[in-house]
Parts: sequence; C-alpha cells; structure tokens
Amino acid sequence: MIARDRNWLLIFVVCVALAILYPFIADGYQLTVIRDALIFGLFAASLDFFWGRTGILCFGHAAFFGIGGYIMALVTLNDAIPFASLLGLAGAVAGAAFVAAIIGYFLFFGGIRGSYFTIVTLAMGVICQQAAVSWSSVTGGDSGLIGIPPIEFDVAGLPVDLSQDLPSYIFVSAIVAVAVLALWSISRGRWGTVLTAIQDNEVRAAALGHNAPLRLLVTFVLSAAIAGLAGALYVCMAGLVAPDLSGLLLSTEVIVWVAVGGRGTLLGPVLGAIFIQRAQQTISSFNPSLWPLLLGCVFVVIVFVLPDGILSIYARLKSLFKGRRRAQ
Repeated sequence: MIARDRNWLLIFVVCVALAILYPFIADGYQLTVIRDALIFGLFAASLDFFWGRTGILCFGHAAFFGIGGYIMALVTLNDAIPFASLLGLAGAVAGAAFVAAIIGYFLFFGGIRGSYFTIVTLAMGVICQQAAVSWSSVTGGDSGLIGIPPIEFDVAGLPVDLSQDLPSYIFVSAIVAVAVLALWSISRGRWGTVLTAIQDNEVRAAALGHNAPLRLLVTFVLSAAIAGLAGALYVCMAGLVAPDLSGLLLSTEVIVWVAVGGRGTLLGPVLGAIFIQRAQQTISSFNPSLWPLLLGCVFVVIVFVLPDGILSIYARLKSLFKGRRRAQ
C-alpha cells in the first residue's frame, strides 16, 4: 500500500471515530445539522467520483439529486405501496441511474467531452427543474411535496424508525462511510487507473484496447445513482421536496463543496460540504445576506492558497515535519 493510500485511510478512520463520538457531545439540533451536511457530503462525493476521475465536469448533477428525491417522495406518499421506504430508496437509485444512462449514452458515444459536456448537463439541470415546476399534478409545482414520512423498515423482525435524531444520524453516517469507502476502493483499483489514463489521453487509452465511452458511461451512471440515493435520504429527513433540489444553485454549490474539499479525494468533498454547511448555519444566524459574499471569498482563498482542497493540509503538514527532521 502506497503512502497516499495510508494517509487516506488514516484520515477516514479519524473521521469515522469523530462521527461515532459526536452524538455524545451534541444535542438533537446539532445532530440534524451534521446529518443533513453528511447527506450533502455524499452528494458531493458522487460528483467527485465522476469529475475527479475523468476530469469532465457535470454542471447539472443536482438533477439526479432531485430525481431521487421526487421518486422517494412519490413512493412513500402512496400508502398502497408495501415496504415503501426500501422501494423508494431502490427506485431513487434506479431512476437517477436510468436517466444518466440515457443521457450519457448519447453524449459519451457521440464524442461529447469537455466544455460541451458541461453545457449539455447544465441544460439538463434547467430542464429537470422546469419539469418539476410545470408537472404540478405530480410534483406539486413550485410548492413541491410535503409530509414525506421518515424511513421505516424491519431488520430481522425488529422495526427501525428513523424519525428520531440519533437513529437517523447513525443511519446516514453509516451509509456515507460505506459509500465513500466503496467509491475509494473502486477508484484506486484497475477501474480508477483506466479512468486516469482516459483523462490523460483518451485516444491513447482507446488504442490500448480500453472502451473509453463505455467506462465513462458506467462511471457517470454510478455517480448519478449515488446522487439519487443522497436525494432520497434528504427528502425523508427534511419531510419535503421542491424544484430547487434539482436546480442550478445546488449544482453550483456542490461544485464549490468538491473544490473546497479537494477534487479527486472523495473524502475531501464530504468534509468540504460539512464545513460549508456548518459555516452557513453559523453565519446566517447573524446576517443571512452576508453568507454569499463570504462563500465567494472562501472559494477564492481556497483556489489560491489550497488548490488541492482542505484535505491537502494534512499532506502539507506531514511534508513540513519531515523537512524539519531532515534539517535537524
């Protein structure tokens, strides 16, 4: 195992330990804030899995988040559907993956890359938000859908109710930890190596026998599926879904979370989302209009001071200490 992987696993273990200890020092409100931030962190990790490994930016990634949220809401609000929570989660993942497969097939096999791909996905986000507003008989229009029940299911005959703060926090934390670890395992294996080769030179990778469009498509679909899962989790925790969850604002915010945390690290975007969400809660309580300005300033500072994101602080400190030891 190389040093970079060891460092990543060390930071991951520390984050898991902090997540386990956090309920002992936080009240119910603080748990819900971090729980929602973890869901957005999972959403950010899903974008980073595609953007960080392929170098192709999806500017409408919130569309998959919103698709997952609306599917979850429609399934769980229907009392006639048995096992609604589990079917809703499965439907959210499958629905987001299906839309990504259809769109991605025409884009990747059509040779659409770079800024053109970004523009097309930007239009996709606009279309999804407008569809959510216009299809009011199903989506509720501008008002969205409210009264979405929390996740409920049985494990070995024991009922699990996530309507309370602590159980929902534990459930979300476990899903985020497993998903991020799984995506990291995929990224550091052969699949991630081939994606890196495609990012460096797609023509050369194709000449070596790799089906670049298919690999990009599968990565895009998996990224969208995780985003749909995050959207489903969020609407069940919030109890509502609205067109804004698939809009351009959220698509822009998730790009900021990934950039602040560190593109290509998977764990960094989760920490970036938690940091940004927590800062927004604190600053907005004093002056709501001040937050957009500070967010822009933070983003500019990160780009110039920490272009690799906040997760690179550990590597920089480690290199600094090693340099001092050698000097002594």
